[in-house]
Amino acid sequence: MANYTAADIKALRERTGAGMMDVKKALDEADGNVDKAIEAIRIKGLKGAAKREGRSAAEGIVLAKVVDGTTGYLLEINAETDFVAKSDKFIGLAEKVLEAAVAHGVDSVEALLEADLDGRKVSDYVTEEGGAILGEKIVVRRLAKVTGSYVDPYLHKTSKDLPAQVGVLVAVDADTPEAQTAAHDVAVHAAAFSPSYLTRDEVPAETVADERRIAEETARAENKPEQAMPKIIEGRTNAYFKEHVLVDQPFAKDPKVSVAKVLEQAGTNAVAFARFRVGSS
Repeated sequence: MANYTAADIKALRERTGAGMMDVKKALDEADGNVDKAIEAIRIKGLKGAAKREGRSAAEGIVLAKVVDGTTGYLLEINAETDFVAKSDKFIGLAEKVLEAAVAHGVDSVEALLEADLDGRKVSDYVTEEGGAILGEKIVVRRLAKVTGSYVDPYLHKTSKDLPAQVGVLVAVDADTPEAQTAAHDVAVHAAAFSPSYLTRDEVPAETVADERRIAEETARAENKPEQAMPKIIEGRTNAYFKEHVLVDQPFAKDPKVSVAKVLEQAGTNAVAFARFRVGSS
């Protein structure tokens, strides 16, 4: 019997959208190896159409601040319950932590936790204030810092009863009105379409190799003609880029053009971006 648990089945169903029997069969064939099971599901065409972000029980908030229009900070702080996450005290605590990040110019959670806030380390401040005032464990989960000629921040509420759950920063290399408008439009786009990388060059080589291999195995499973393989593999690899790379994605307002084209038409290019969704990977 393959070495996997009911929890493995549940997690794999959430990641792929495949049915229980399909997941169990894939795990059996992969002898419990989750990565191989995911590949098997994809190759057999069982991956769900819905694209799901990583799930987590964590609640919390995403905040953003841009300094001088050129340096942006994006912060995610988690709480245990949505009751606390929407409270004024929690939001106030999160805002103070963001202020500390900006004041010290840090670009990582590790550096932020060591920074000073009201005479204490941020780590101590969060632990003490979270426990004493809010009665929950509070976690400073992620921090990003981006710079450019202009940085646009965008925060999105997924529920009217909660603070912002999605935050995006987009940095561009021009500071004209046209560039500012395009940067904002791209930030809104990124909030909805959750890209993982800015450009193709940022995609790890092993990820590209895996996508090409999976594309080939899928095509062979579909009995595609051998002479068509190179074109099919290239097409499916490009489809991966269009889904995961920001500048390659079809633009939300006009899917006939790419995000890169929208920026080009505005006389600018994206040089950095960051996107957080509370609780997602």
